[in-house]
Amino acid sequence: MMGTMFDLAFWLAAPFWALMILAPKWSWTRRIVASPWIVAPTLAVWAVLAVPRFPELWVEVTRPSLAGFAAFLRDDGAVALIWAQVIAWDLFIGRWMYLESRRRDIHPLIMGPLLVFTILLSPIGFPVFLALRNRFPTREPAAA
Repeated sequence: MMGTMFDLAFWLAAPFWALMILAPKWSWTRRIVASPWIVAPTLAVWAVLAVPRFPELWVEVTRPSLAGFAAFLRDDGAVALIWAQVIAWDLFIGRWMYLESRRRDIHPLIMGPLLVFTILLSPIGFPVFLALRNRFPTREPAAA
């Protein structure tokens, strides 16, 4: 069961990543990705996994310790819920990067590999994008 939830967290996010990487200029991609709610399916997986573990999760986020967090992560469900959180956060970051790249007209051949890299290692992909984006002026005003 936990393995299924672990996998589901990724597969619910994968179609949005595929749109941003494989069809970045398709009008429907921008319409779909414009909504921050694209992370909701993955967050639903997180919620299903978090509710039964919420007391332990709350302790670990309000009084974090390495030993406590390591003990928490001995449970497969806890690992799956942290994975779902990471997947949702990475998708939210990737969504912003995609929208910003379209606003700045950064070529998809640059953004595609960078988005793949962000899926794999967002703590590296995100700052690389931040450094790169300053080389491209905006072509439309920022959304409010």
